[in-house]
Amino acid sequence: MSAVDIDIGLRRGSFSLSAIFSAGSGITVLTGPSGSGKSTVASAVAGLVRPERGRITVNGRTLFDASGNIDVDVAERRIGYVLQDALLFPHLSVRHNLTYSRRDGDLTLDRVAGILGIGPLLDRKPVGLSGGERQRVAIGRALLSGPSLLIMDEPLANLDAARRAELMPFIETLRDTLALPVLYITHNWPEIIRLADTVVLMEQGQVRAAGPLQSVLTAGDETLRHLVPDGSVIEATPTAGDVDGLCRFETPAGPMFLPRANASGGKVRLFIDAHDVAIALEAPRGVSVQNVLSGIIDAMTILDDSHLDLRLALAGEQAIRARITRHAGAQLGLREGMTVFALIKSVSFDRRLQFRGIE
Repeated sequence: MSAVDIDIGLRRGSFSLSAIFSAGSGITVLTGPSGSGKSTVASAVAGLVRPERGRITVNGRTLFDASGNIDVDVAERRIGYVLQDALLFPHLSVRHNLTYSRRDGDLTLDRVAGILGIGPLLDRKPVGLSGGERQRVAIGRALLSGPSLLIMDEPLANLDAARRAELMPFIETLRDTLALPVLYITHNWPEIIRLADTVVLMEQGQVRAAGPLQSVLTAGDETLRHLVPDGSVIEATPTAGDVDGLCRFETPAGPMFLPRANASGGKVRLFIDAHDVAIALEAPRGVSVQNVLSGIIDAMTILDDSHLDLRLALAGEQAIRARITRHAGAQLGLREGMTVFALIKSVSFDRRLQFRGIE
């Protein structure tokens, strides 16, 4: 059973929204260009905007049903809302900000403070907090309101890179420890790759694609190229092995070797840019490339006069994309169903963040 089921439509002037998707527990990211309807969907779920048709269900509870004349009051929907601005009460301590809208629920103040790392801040006033600390308090306040669903509308947008990096692990911990569905709005693909369980791509009021993160990234739909990055994600676990500054990562598709700096913590999500993947017909020998994964070409898409996009199905139900020239594809005689080897340089991972936090 889905944690969230949305099928709604409305019109506001020249803007028309038709959003249909389902998601399980965990973080469902709504993304797409500005004006695509992401915040309108969130507002409809929260009860701030009334759809003209459709139905909204959260954890089996119907919040809105146009045909059944159901429209649960905002205060009774039990939706926690976190905005870009923390909007804390400056005259209250962190403790009193957290408990201001508290409802009975499974979460205690001590547990929320522990998950978000704000225990030492409880007796301080917001004026003395960093932007990341204020957002953690805002998230804690929303959690203590006893929500059945948490909406986070670009919660990191007003933070600098250092504060975003500081806050991200706490959002991961929230995702991994609480059985609470989250609708998360952002344009930022590093955030999406690191946090999302489900991705909903929106454009001009329509849902263009919805599904698990990996499926959306590797679908190979030519009409969605402008909405997703050219790459794929593999889940990996660093091991204790260390060879000349490289750490061995175990993945469902086989071992990979990355710079040691990427190896702290538990499981990670490795983003592999399609342009960093080379293709060989045989397992290579005598080359400097450290990462070689065997896969089957299950999709080939001609992008333009010069380029091909390949989708390779790997072991462990993993998949990656590769961007090569049509000339190279013709020389190799590539075709769907062929077993090939994907070559990925370890140095490719030096120039971008790895995405942590899946358990």
